[in-house]
Amino acid sequence: MQKSTKSDTSVETLNSTRQCTGAVQMRIKNANSHHDRLSQSKSMILTDVGKATEPISRHRRNHSQHVLKDVIPPLEQLMVEKEGYLQKAKIADGGKKLRKNWSTSWVVLSSQKIEFYKESKQQALSNMKTGHKPESVDLCGAHIEWAKEKSSRKNVFQITTVSGNEFLLQSDIDFIILDWFHAIKNAIDRLPKDSSCPSRNLELFKIQRSSSTELLSHCDSDIKEQKPEHRKSLMFRLHHSASDTSDKNRVKSRLKKFITRRPSLKTLQEKGLIKDQIFGSHLHTVCEREHSTVPRFVKQCIEAVEKRGLDVDGIYRVSGNLATIQKLRFIINQEEKLNLDDSQWEDIHVVTGALKMFFRELPEPLFPYSFFEQFVEAIKKQDNNTRIEAVKSLVQKLPPPNRDTMKVLFGHLTKIVAKASKNLMSTQSLGIVFGPTLLRAENETGNMAIHMVYQNQIAELMLSEYSKIFSSEED
Repeated sequence: MQKSTKSDTSVETLNSTRQCTGAVQMRIKNANSHHDRLSQSKSMILTDVGKATEPISRHRRNHSQHVLKDVIPPLEQLMVEKEGYLQKAKIADGGKKLRKNWSTSWVVLSSQKIEFYKESKQQALSNMKTGHKPESVDLCGAHIEWAKEKSSRKNVFQITTVSGNEFLLQSDIDFIILDWFHAIKNAIDRLPKDSSCPSRNLELFKIQRSSSTELLSHCDSDIKEQKPEHRKSLMFRLHHSASDTSDKNRVKSRLKKFITRRPSLKTLQEKGLIKDQIFGSHLHTVCEREHSTVPRFVKQCIEAVEKRGLDVDGIYRVSGNLATIQKLRFIINQEEKLNLDDSQWEDIHVVTGALKMFFRELPEPLFPYSFFEQFVEAIKKQDNNTRIEAVKSLVQKLPPPNRDTMKVLFGHLTKIVAKASKNLMSTQSLGIVFGPTLLRAENETGNMAIHMVYQNQIAELMLSEYSKIFSSEED
């Protein structure tokens, strides 16, 4: 009798357990929220070892997503090319100028971006693992250049992004800063200059991958189980998402047809649909098009500066708003009528910034590549008179557009120096600003720091001895 009582007790216990389980399952099944039901079901279904079973995807799209995920790594897994401590100052955010505050940062360079950490190396790496997002710089379309005029510190270079952010990086140790400059420049040069940057394509791929297909499949399978008031909203989401997908496919198809049928650049130029650019074109090309030996834009900028900028503190050293400079650049490239006296160009630093950008974007600098070593050898001469005669002889051998534009530009800069007591721009200051912009080697294989010294000295000599160097030139 005792045994049967025990067995009866066991049966009752088992039945009660099954009833409890059934009650739980009924509560889950009757849950109003579809998402709540999914989360509760996942937590209640256990394997033999007590581990939650992973949902099995039976969609081909999901399978292809997992394959692509293995092929294309996320941005966070990009290889780190270089890292270390540098002095950093952010001087512009979206084109808006910021107060320059130097701080020590742990800098991490990858193939597509730079990240700045405030902590030490160990803390930075740990934060990377925990998902901490540092200040990041997208290198796609960015511009890098030495910026002695931006700071009294030595070894300073500037990075400018397409979004208008500007950063200064600096180190007192020459070989360290040169190594960083070359590493970042190489990373920028490897990236495309337009919007087809790999990092942006990767982000676009992630956005496209997280489409509404999975949502639609869930809605379709459960739409019959929902109450009438929920069914209407689900049907709206279903048709709306399907409509978006078809619209996207239609746009992609049209773009593909347009690209495959697009005419060549030469054809568009012959028809006048695309005009030749001023910025980024060779100096002789611009001059031939304008039937002159000095570009019209250079003359306009110089006239505007001499009219209202000779007394401005830091003229040519202080940068203008990058967004406004780009707007001015666009107008010039479209050959629209330019009036620099217009109120939108009221800031004279915008005009000087556009002029420096014009010379910086020349495919071949104002001092041609073939003359670079000759000018360097001339500036190395010990006797000052011999040095002047050597530079003068080289200037006379230059092509007319280079020689005449050089004469107009340095003649203008001598007027800036004459007002140095007000604008605080000496011959040395202007040499630092214009030396690397007007004169550079075609292949930076030598010591870059030494080249910068010679570039500055040549620009200074052209200013200080302007009358002697251009004395034989006919006006």
